[in-house]
Amino acid sequence: MLSIQKVSKRFAGITAIKDVSFEIERNEIVGLVGPNGAGKSTLLNIISGVYLPSSGSIFFDGSDITNLSPDKVCKLGIAKTFQLVRSFPELTALQNVTVGAMFGNSVKLSMTDARVKAEAKLEFAGYPKEKIHYPVKNLNVVELKRIQLARALATEPKLLLLDEVTTGLNPSESNDAISLIQKIRESGITILMVEHVMRVIMNVSDRIVVLHHGEKIAAGMPAEIAKDEKVISSYLGEKTYM
Repeated sequence: MLSIQKVSKRFAGITAIKDVSFEIERNEIVGLVGPNGAGKSTLLNIISGVYLPSSGSIFFDGSDITNLSPDKVCKLGIAKTFQLVRSFPELTALQNVTVGAMFGNSVKLSMTDARVKAEAKLEFAGYPKEKIHYPVKNLNVVELKRIQLARALATEPKLLLLDEVTTGLNPSESNDAISLIQKIRESGITILMVEHVMRVIMNVSDRIVVLHHGEKIAAGMPAEIAKDEKVISSYLGEKTYM
């Protein structure tokens, strides 16, 4: 579904990503891990069109999306959540998600149909129904993350890019997030996710790609990554994360 071919990104002479290549198959959950500053969020931003790569190519469903703008990438079927939750603070939860339903893909919906879809996606994401008309500026971090996820899902993505979706959550909330990620995959959506909570990434991913100083240093199944000496020395620090 997604092919990343020797992608690099430089900012004012600083190399954030260097010659990174890997592929994602349809209906996989692929984890993207590495230390702070490894280039994980930068790579997600390149895939989603927020940044243009300095070199390399990205193909999605056989089409070259390397130089497309974020709105065009989204309409082709790639949606992204952000590490720092972004929203329209004065709008309600329902209105925030309705925006995604109306403008996030090539299918034109009426306001009524977009609201119906937004309600369904909020329910799917586990957002409390009694709060759908609350302004998002009055909500907590868990609720904001659910809204952001629902808005991404409202664009009807084929590929969902998740950037630290469990950051700031307690263990119980993280378990709920794992179940939700698995439910998203069961609905037919492929997932590429950045995550620092190794218990989450090891238990939910089919494969894991590891970045360090902007370069791919390992890729494989979770059990393989947990035993990889380069990954242990640069990131994990120990072998038991399963």
